[in-house]
Amino acid sequence: MNRESIADLLAFIAVARERSFTRAAARMGVSQSALSHTIRALETRMGVRLLTRTTRSVLPTEAGERLLETVAPRLEEIDAELAAVSEMGSRIGGTIRITAIDLAVDGLIWPRLAPLLAAHPELRVEISTDYRMVDIVAERFDIGIRWGDQVAKDMIAVRIAPDMRQTIVATPAYLQANGVPQSPQDLARHSCITLRLASSGGLYAWELKQGEREMQVRVEGQAVFNGAYQMLHAALSGTGLAFLPQDLTEPHLQAGRLQSVLADWCPVFPGLHAYYPSRRQSSKALALVIDAIRLRG
Repeated sequence: MNRESIADLLAFIAVARERSFTRAAARMGVSQSALSHTIRALETRMGVRLLTRTTRSVLPTEAGERLLETVAPRLEEIDAELAAVSEMGSRIGGTIRITAIDLAVDGLIWPRLAPLLAAHPELRVEISTDYRMVDIVAERFDIGIRWGDQVAKDMIAVRIAPDMRQTIVATPAYLQANGVPQSPQDLARHSCITLRLASSGGLYAWELKQGEREMQVRVEGQAVFNGAYQMLHAALSGTGLAFLPQDLTEPHLQAGRLQSVLADWCPVFPGLHAYYPSRRQSSKALALVIDAIRLRG
């Protein structure tokens, strides 16, 4: 197989996985028209249509699905082996792609990775913040970072943070004006700052626990966000109650900018973990990144 065919197959894999010429072209750093021409040329050489194109989506045909399932993993294995051979030299390089929630990136991941990047100039990291439960294999991420109870059993998981207590917080001024909730049922009459779940599109129901009693409380309010820091800023502005990790709210609680309520109903969540598919696919660069972000002690 010539190099042109391999490049064309990689282009097809990118489009098939992204389900979009626009997103695939952006990822590959080429124009959409050039990518479309590449796919048409590949289909012509193979004598079969690989993608079904509509005005709204791009989907693999039966032949395209077979190509994606059989050829893509082999090309990725070759790419991984080439990277491993390259790393046999003294320099460590390549790109490690990470998907994480914003809380993990700002508070944990970046402070630990910055010194590593300074020590290895040829190493690059690409970090995507997302609250979806991302399929890191299908979307070609090297590492995922989520709460411990969200990690699939077939993944290798490395703890990067201790278990984390949640808090329900609001400004003293908001609580003085609207009253302090005494039970989870009282939350229904409050303006609560809510989180939009990217995976389902629904609003996150607050998971509360007191001893053996557990309940999910569906709350509403004027402000809906898809990230923890935006929710924190809204709480600090007096918009309402927010349900946030204590690590995020503690400095503001200590300074008196926020006040905690219903503390006996706030659960402890499993700590953040970094996870990846298989030790067989690990590279020296991946091992260095994992070691840099793991929890010490």
